[in-house]
Amino acid sequence: MTQDPLAPISDLPRGEFAFPGLLRDVLVTAILNGTKTTTTSLLAEYPRGCKPQEEVGTLEAVLDSHDNVVCVIRTAAVHVCRLADVSDEHAIAEGEGYADASEWRAGHEEFWRSPEFVEYIGGLDINDDTQVVCQRFTIDSRYPTRGLVPWKVET
Repeated sequence: MTQDPLAPISDLPRGEFAFPGLLRDVLVTAILNGTKTTTTSLLAEYPRGCKPQEEVGTLEAVLDSHDNVVCVIRTAAVHVCRLADVSDEHAIAEGEGYADASEWRAGHEEFWRSPEFVEYIGGLDINDDTQVVCQRFTIDSRYPTRGLVPWKVET
């Protein structure tokens, strides 16, 4: 069995989790230590007509808060569902310490309503029927991994 040739890291799309800062540090650390194996986005973040389910098998170069690539992830599964239908299993696999989907939803709604996110995408009506993209991923061990450069808070 032969493996696909490796695409250069410089050619891979960038995977940015949250915005640069402390939250991104937490999320990227959880990816690197294997605690975070899922993520969720609003379908509204995708270009119109995009079919996220077609992204299975794609690679992304994960960035830390300083735009350094720390690892490459491969999308293993994608499904689109209502916000109200996100499972406990998916929520827990996000690696952020949520006990269940209810806790996960509260945390994610807070992020999606944050001034930074609203500036990024605009204000959205987030409710039970909001469409979300649930992605499961793995670190692609064919690529190097490196530790993140921590975000420094100005004091």
